[in-house]
Amino acid sequence: MPRICSDITETVGHTPLVRLNRTSARHQARADILLKLEFFNPLSSVKDRIGVALIEGALRSGLINRNTVLIEPTSGCAGLSLAFAAAARGLRLILVMPENAPFEQRKLLKILGAKTVLTRASRGMSSAMDKADELHRRIPDSLILDQFNHPDNPGIHRRTTAAEIWDDTDGAVDILVAGVGTGGTLTGVGEALKVRKPGVRVVAVEPATSPVLSGGRPGAHRLQGLGPGFIPGVFNPKICDEIILVRDTDAARVAQQVARLDGIPVGISSGAAIQAALQVARRPENAGRQIVVIVPSAAERYLFTWLFDGIDAGSDSIADLLDSIARPPAISTPALESVTLTTGSPAPPEDFRFSPPRMSPESVVNSSSRSSSEA
Repeated sequence: MPRICSDITETVGHTPLVRLNRTSARHQARADILLKLEFFNPLSSVKDRIGVALIEGALRSGLINRNTVLIEPTSGCAGLSLAFAAAARGLRLILVMPENAPFEQRKLLKILGAKTVLTRASRGMSSAMDKADELHRRIPDSLILDQFNHPDNPGIHRRTTAAEIWDDTDGAVDILVAGVGTGGTLTGVGEALKVRKPGVRVVAVEPATSPVLSGGRPGAHRLQGLGPGFIPGVFNPKICDEIILVRDTDAARVAQQVARLDGIPVGISSGAAIQAALQVARRPENAGRQIVVIVPSAAERYLFTWLFDGIDAGSDSIADLLDSIARPPAISTPALESVTLTTGSPAPPEDFRFSPPRMSPESVVNSSSRSSSEA
């Protein structure tokens, strides 16, 4: 039978689960790690799900029409996902983003017809949000979609991402690992899986230098897509059984390892999530268990960022080729020592909440010890 999509938005979802093999072996993982490769979505990102969900929901409800100007603060991937969905529906879109957003992402936004406004990187997403609010006040018939607080953000993951994981693992998933940006993916998938299987453990990942979810203060970091510096309204801390803080250098090394050893080119935040999963997978109590890791985006989005600064795209000399063939490749294994938080920690400071959360974070707690090597 013919299978023809009526437009590009219908290609979102049903992304594959792929086993992590050689990287897992290199890190002596005891658990089975499965990567949910969200870069198989049309704009190569997990954000494609919410980009379509937010726009389709606003159209169905009558909240917007063809004349409405959509506005959204974003660190990158969500903007692209909104841009392709808006283009497919003939809608105008303005994206406000930190000035350190990858150049190739900003160029692709222009190709898709979106307008962009850049804000100071030093203030992170807070500056972008303030500017988006200003634009909303000045532009008639405009709407901020507000992915950080919109119920359709976790909602689409409950309905689609979680269902796909459950079906593809035949309900055998034991642990979910996901980075927290807006918190929509972790919240939506985690809530849905725990309804079906209460014993599923949910592990959140955030930057070691901006540990807001775990009660610390916001700080600068290079893990784009994670750690906005506040607790988003859609984030449900009650479902988190553990929080792991990841250093940007560890995330980068693991991302490069996964590409070299398993042929899976993952992005910055994906490297952080996989690093955390490898730590969890090494624990004796998790031997034989199944860990699903959300991989939000691919390496291609970050080719000209710090993630691949040390990689030369020039021609290799014959001498170097012969030398590399004569000896095994040296791929370093970073120490999997990160801050781990489990149930029972104090609530994060109220002044870092972007909006009142639906539930209090009694379950997010500091562990009794921290590795001396942590940032």
